[in-house]
Amino acid sequence: MSIEIQNISKSFGSFTALQDISLKIENGELVSLLGPSGSGKTTLLRVIAGMEAPDPAPNSHVYFFGEDVANKPVGDRKVGFVFQHYALFKHMSVFENIAFGLRVRPRSQRPSESAIRDKVHSLLNLIQLEGFGTRFPKQLSGGQRQRVALARALAIEPQVLLLDEPFGALDAKVRKGLRDWLRGLHDELNTTTILVTHDQEEALEVSDRVVVMNQSRIEQVGAPADVFHHPASEFVIDFLGNVNVFHGRVNQGQAVLDNIRVNLSNPAIRDEAQAKVYVRPSEMSIGHSPIDSSSMPARVARINRAGVVAKISLESKNKEEIRVDVSMEQLLELQLQLGDEVFVHPNHARVFVPDYTI
Repeated sequence: MSIEIQNISKSFGSFTALQDISLKIENGELVSLLGPSGSGKTTLLRVIAGMEAPDPAPNSHVYFFGEDVANKPVGDRKVGFVFQHYALFKHMSVFENIAFGLRVRPRSQRPSESAIRDKVHSLLNLIQLEGFGTRFPKQLSGGQRQRVALARALAIEPQVLLLDEPFGALDAKVRKGLRDWLRGLHDELNTTTILVTHDQEEALEVSDRVVVMNQSRIEQVGAPADVFHHPASEFVIDFLGNVNVFHGRVNQGQAVLDNIRVNLSNPAIRDEAQAKVYVRPSEMSIGHSPIDSSSMPARVARINRAGVVAKISLESKNKEEIRVDVSMEQLLELQLQLGDEVFVHPNHARVFVPDYTI
């Protein structure tokens, strides 16, 4: 076990940033802390790093490799930290930025100049910036600066690598490239890594496990596929991408919305309890005629063809929006036009009832 957090809380005055957080991170894992702004993910990262002290409590602990480090300062935790805005020294070359953490060590622990030079050149090769050592940060692109920041964090050979929204300041295409690069780098180095992000796609693409946070608590922990396909709460399914929400009631062990009926895993839920039926746009079928009795009539309000899939906005008979994603091939076959009357059918639905999860 690399990191174990037990019963951690953190308040800033009357604001509670973390509330009774417990989490285990295995050696060599890449774990993402995913959530909206204010959910507590960066505060948790700072507590792990030692930049914030948790609220005092007898059962609160932060363990690194079995050792309680709650009273250890940042410099003694062997943590590498990468920030969103690079935090590179503008007056230093790329080489000196990467070498900084090695040069400021106490004399007794400081490597020789030749060892520092070899280490920096090795890292420049690792981040694919050979020949850039004499340049200054202002002479680099955003993606290159972030790779230098990552190399500087890796230079001290950290036990744990902490990344706080490292790609947030970059454009979408550069972010995508750096995500793929980071995943490959992690597989090569096998350093225990914790990534803070509010980008769902980023977390689902690069992580071994995802920790979904909301309002200072952990909502769900799991592999990306498990979190996406088996959300534990309404917040999780709503946060992980677009979703249609239909409101209905429980009747005889089913969630009922007009002519849609979805079986509940717990048939003991009382009748007339309010239920929410969640269906992702990619899990809806659309056609010019009903598939079965659970098909809903709707009108085509908008078609967005710009993308890998076509995004269709429909208006239900109750004037509510229904979103459906179809392939471009399907769109050509359907020959949909604005104003067309169509029928939609949920292929897979998830139901949430207060105090119950189905």
